Amino acid sequence: MAVRKRVCRFNVWINPVFDARLGTEPDIDLQVGDLQGPDDVLAALLARAHVLHVSPARDELPRRWHVTDALLAECPDLLAVSSAGAGFDTVDAAACTRAGVAVVNQVGGNARSVAELAIGLMLAVSRKICVSDRLLRTARGFTRESLMGHEIGGATLGLIGIGHTGREVAKLARGFDMRVLAHDPLLSGDEIRARGAEPVDRARLLAESDIVSLHCPLDDTTRGSFDAESFAAMRPGALFITTARGGVHDEAALAAALTAGHLAGAGLDVWSPEPPPLDAALLQLDTVVATYHTAGVTHEARRNVAAWGAEQIVGLLRGETPPRLVNPEVWPAVLERRARLFGDA
Repeated sequence: MAVRKRVCRFNVWINPVFDARLGTEPDIDLQVGDLQGPDDVLAALLARAHVLHVSPARDELPRRWHVTDALLAECPDLLAVSSAGAGFDTVDAAACTRAGVAVVNQVGGNARSVAELAIGLMLAVSRKICVSDRLLRTARGFTRESLMGHEIGGATLGLIGIGHTGREVAKLARGFDMRVLAHDPLLSGDEIRARGAEPVDRARLLAESDIVSLHCPLDDTTRGSFDAESFAAMRPGALFITTARGGVHDEAALAAALTAGHLAGAGLDVWSPEPPPLDAALLQLDTVVATYHTAGVTHEARRNVAAWGAEQIVGLLRGETPPRLVNPEVWPAVLERRARLFGDA
């Protein structure tokens, strides 16, 4: 009798296309673990899983269920961990590699949505849209001139990272006749040009950009990389935008740069922690437009990510190389383990 292929996810919101797609596969059982239930019941479910589909939101998923060495030790049959997003903050990819477990994500699935919000934050900060909205609802006696902002058209935009999302931002920025600079240590100058930006080093980007927008991952090379020195290196009156990850920028240093007037404003979709405390210094500033890590939270993006995730899981359980494999070096070992578990299934 063929071994059933078991996919587990937690009972957090997901576009229904995910469950529907897996439900069409006669040899796949989708099991939904209850995060509010007893830990031992959920642990028993994970212990039998072949694939775990997990939320990438590190402050929403309880730490007990982050994919670490300890959790992997409890899941002897696990072949792959699938992130339900472009990032994989709740997954220790190095631990998975040590355990011979594949890590896949859905990078690119929400790129357009994130890019649109990045442009939206630029407009909201530059044109003081949120300040105008608040004043119009609560006060009188102010002038329209007190709400005077700046066009983003013709400005110089500096992108830190020009991957899937950064490339979409560059494309949208060209519609505003913006000059686009980019710094990405993972790409050649020719590739950066092909993605719609002028390659520059980090120092030049900070010095010349009217708007700096972050589109880099959070890892050991980027954590805390936007600190007081970085903000001081930005041109006076510049705007800082991030839809990347909380932890890349130093929130206290950014608040200081804004309060001192060196920077004119910031648009922030990501925080550390998420959500930030109500008394966070950045939330007290009218020069800040704040959103709750919603750049990739659109109906279109969530459907893309769920559909891509389900399709990728179906393929890898068939033995097909996943198109968005984070640690490709483990794939031969995963195929061997899969063969032992499923035979020729």
